[in-house]
Amino acid sequence: MNQAPVSRSMAAAMAGLVALLLTGLSMTAAAAERLYIFTENYPPYNAAVSGKGFAHGEEDITGICTDMVKAMLARVDYDYVMKMRAWSYAYDWVQERENHGLFCTARTDEREDLFQWVGPLASIKWTLFAAPDSDIKLTTLEDARGLKIAGYKGDVMSEYLVEQGFEVAMGLSGDVNAQRLVLGQADLWVTDGLVGPLVAEEEHGITGLKPVLVFRETPMYLALSKSTDPAVVADLQRALDAARAAGELDAVAARYQ
Repeated sequence: MNQAPVSRSMAAAMAGLVALLLTGLSMTAAAAERLYIFTENYPPYNAAVSGKGFAHGEEDITGICTDMVKAMLARVDYDYVMKMRAWSYAYDWVQERENHGLFCTARTDEREDLFQWVGPLASIKWTLFAAPDSDIKLTTLEDARGLKIAGYKGDVMSEYLVEQGFEVAMGLSGDVNAQRLVLGQADLWVTDGLVGPLVAEEEHGITGLKPVLVFRETPMYLALSKSTDPAVVADLQRALDAARAAGELDAVAARYQ
């Protein structure tokens, strides 16, 4: 069979096209292997080394959950970027993007179908705090009805109380809520049992907050977007399980006690 010879220029063009396609595939694969992990300033679980409410790299972020996530990521062959941003911003940003995750995210029934989950990492105790000189006493959560509670936008505890019909004053972050208690702008502050006293002292020099009620405990996870490849999620879960089995997660928790 006679076949027209392929010209050198055509052959070169075809080779260039193949190389371009391969490069594109390689770039796509590389992009798929990069994870974008977000967290918030929520000491002692997540904290910026600088003491500010944001950070641009993993070396600038520490804390119980952060160190657990780092131990997990050290066991997988994925490139990743870790940043600290405001919770409400990161929560919305992560849901809409492939290979994006957010920690420490409380895993609740309301959030179950919004993410894919890797964990558990640590647990938070949903606590109502009063000012040091307050005489408020609570036996049940219902006793808090009629009281003004300080919370913040996107926080699972704050949103739960709003859904239950409590009066919650929402801010963009929880950092100022201890001060609002002392100034009489709120009767109670809903936050984690470890976070409240630590933030109050470090941010405002306030000590002696009164934990008047612990009304729930919830495990926290790394929440990954629904568009992230389930194989990536499974890799991360295996890595976290291996870190836990090796005693690394217990060692992290012990460092912060």
